[in-house]
Amino acid sequence: MGSLNFDHPQENNSAHMSGPLDLVELRRQGHMMIDFITDYYQNIEKHPVLSQVQPGYLKQRLPESAPYNPEPIETILRDVQDHIVPGLTHWQSPNHFAYFPATISTAGFLGEMLTTCFNVVGFNWMASPAATELETIVMDWLGDMLKLPNSFLFSGTGGGVLHGSTHESVVCTMAAARDQILSRIGEENIGKLVVYGSDQTHSVIQKVSQIVGISSKNFRAIETTISSSFALSPETLRLTVCSDMEAGLVPFYLCATVGTTATTAVDPLGPLCDVAKDYGMWVHVDAAYAGSACICPEFRQYIDGIEGANSFSFNAQKWFFTALDCCCLWVKNPSALTKSMSTDFEVLRNKASESKRVVDFKDWQIALTRRFRAIKLWLVLRSYGVANLRNFLGNHVKMAKRFEGLVRTDERFEVVVPRNFALVCFRISPSAISKANPTPSDEKCVNEVNCKLLEAINGSGRVYMSHAVVGGMYVLRCAIGASLTEEKHVAMAWKVVQEHVDAILSLTMY
Repeated sequence: MGSLNFDHPQENNSAHMSGPLDLVELRRQGHMMIDFITDYYQNIEKHPVLSQVQPGYLKQRLPESAPYNPEPIETILRDVQDHIVPGLTHWQSPNHFAYFPATISTAGFLGEMLTTCFNVVGFNWMASPAATELETIVMDWLGDMLKLPNSFLFSGTGGGVLHGSTHESVVCTMAAARDQILSRIGEENIGKLVVYGSDQTHSVIQKVSQIVGISSKNFRAIETTISSSFALSPETLRLTVCSDMEAGLVPFYLCATVGTTATTAVDPLGPLCDVAKDYGMWVHVDAAYAGSACICPEFRQYIDGIEGANSFSFNAQKWFFTALDCCCLWVKNPSALTKSMSTDFEVLRNKASESKRVVDFKDWQIALTRRFRAIKLWLVLRSYGVANLRNFLGNHVKMAKRFEGLVRTDERFEVVVPRNFALVCFRISPSAISKANPTPSDEKCVNEVNCKLLEAINGSGRVYMSHAVVGGMYVLRCAIGASLTEEKHVAMAWKVVQEHVDAILSLTMY
């Protein structure tokens, strides 16, 4: 295809189309697309999980310009199969254990189709009443499933909104917190505002701090230790805040995390909120990954103390079987959010908005336009129900326990931190490396050996895992949660690890 010349118009031999939305073709091509997608999932294990292509590969395969005349869907899908699929890292593969899962489901898939079908631009209630009202209902349903206090729900004094990402949720809440404090101390004091997190807090917090105008020197990544399983210490937070206040600074925002990216550490919400309350700080709880699990009674304990926070978010797009993008944010005081996010645009004025009886979600987010995300989350909740969603999540945790058990039975490995959810953090132990190579080995050497192990595992194409560095230790992360993963895939992943550790330790001997 790359050898064809598209510089000059070619005769259009394609069938006549009635317009860009040809309903006959939509039905025909839609069936074809569903078949293509189903076949992709059925054969997904035949592909290397981690793409094996080199940078710039695609430019060599595709034409230099767009086609002048239409091409049939059959040709396009053939090119998807031949050129696009090889360049994919297959996040839906049952052998994808890297980062955190990006789960999909039949209901989530069909919901996304409906979102695209209606394609509403639901910036305010009037633009599509059903889109707004379904979102308020779904967010209260989900809040009830999480046993959030009424102060976070529309049925109480709060409310929830669906964003595209955690970044957006943090921008909105931090801007609200910033404006709230500056209204009391004066805008000229923005240079004194301080944001707090831990050294395990997602980098989004530091990035957002810069976006909303907080000085980079006023971001505190408080050190954590393995003795506390890398959770943020309330005592250390208090000491840090007191030190900043003595220096004339103003603490205003704390991000506590339930399920950190590196190890799924859980910050103690209750005690942290108590510290924040003493100093008038806004507390945001980031549960992007682990929030999903908190619909299960056995995991709800991890968000105990949430009543002391100002906002809470988790990503349904991660571990809640709802396709990208779908981040759920709840706030106790919606007016704080809307004061920072709303604009008075004449074109959008209407009687419904002015009546104050409706929600206009444009004032709860950064962008004006927004997708009808609520309908896909609604389909997921209705199609599976709370019981099945809990079972799906519980099964992933059960498989993670199985993998953890396999690691613990092999004396060459160690589980670095306790497993809280469905992530296992492990490494070749220093003692195993010393046994293979009597030459004294420091932490750097141990890290290099584990890095080589991960590279070998991922290079096999059979499984894909990722890493983290915590407390100076390079650890391998096996995150179980892909929708298609079964026990046999977990067993195979462990087999691949064992095959490659044998080779790695043999090389270490020399």
